[in-house]
Amino acid sequence: MAEITAVSVGKLREMTNAGLMDCKRALIEADGNLDAAVDILRKKGVASAAKKASRDAKEGVIAQHIQSGARVGVLVEVNCETDFVAKNETFRAFCDEVARLLVADPKVDLEPMRTAQVAKIGENIKISRHHRLAVEGNGLVAAYIHTGAKVGVLVEVGAGKETTVAHDDFKQLVRDITLQIAAGHPFVVSRDQVDPDLLAKEKEIAAEQVKNKPPQAIAKIIEGKLEKFYQSYCLVDQGFVKRNSEVTVKEHAASVAKQLGDGIVIRRFVRFQVGESLAD
Repeated sequence: MAEITAVSVGKLREMTNAGLMDCKRALIEADGNLDAAVDILRKKGVASAAKKASRDAKEGVIAQHIQSGARVGVLVEVNCETDFVAKNETFRAFCDEVARLLVADPKVDLEPMRTAQVAKIGENIKISRHHRLAVEGNGLVAAYIHTGAKVGVLVEVGAGKETTVAHDDFKQLVRDITLQIAAGHPFVVSRDQVDPDLLAKEKEIAAEQVKNKPPQAIAKIIEGKLEKFYQSYCLVDQGFVKRNSEVTVKEHAASVAKQLGDGIVIRRFVRFQVGESLAD
């Protein structure tokens, strides 16, 4: 049996907000496997889904660059050793330049530039990941960097007509969607993109939580729990933050589309948070 240390118990508690003894018992049952322990706690109803992004986050920033015409954009995470350097203007300018170069050429060799920056700043620097989006058909690419540059978003929103893309209401919708993604932390655009294995696990956890309920009520309760999962996990099912969640993102986008007499679709997005790609 794996040794259950205070460190592993503390990490599980940080991931789930469950009590210390609950965490210890779950780790014993899971033979020390953190992910399995999370599932055990969720089935018992004493934990939410683990937020891996909050574990062992390294320092650094998220930077972005949108090419003129808003048809191509890049989001990049650059890590450093200390928050002091992450706030340094020279380091921030380096990150912005990295994003700009990646927009122009995704295969650009950034190593000479990185090593020069290491020598200049005096800390190890790592360009840990980047994502580039290019518009397919009519649409816009937009980015948003949250205050502090710890969270960044890149999204592509499409339209049926070229005239729609130039309309201020469409541009405002795209900006609002970037804010929604930053605040709401969705993982996919819509339900059809949810990993079947993940959905099966959510169903299993929901079923375990209500196994003692009357049989005739179980299916309806599970359906309700899955609906709440979708409302958190899928962008278009989330309550639209700028309308105090009175309507969903899908409903708001449909309203703008109707106003403009066109079809609008959120095609794809990425959301980076500093450190999440480096978490255990």
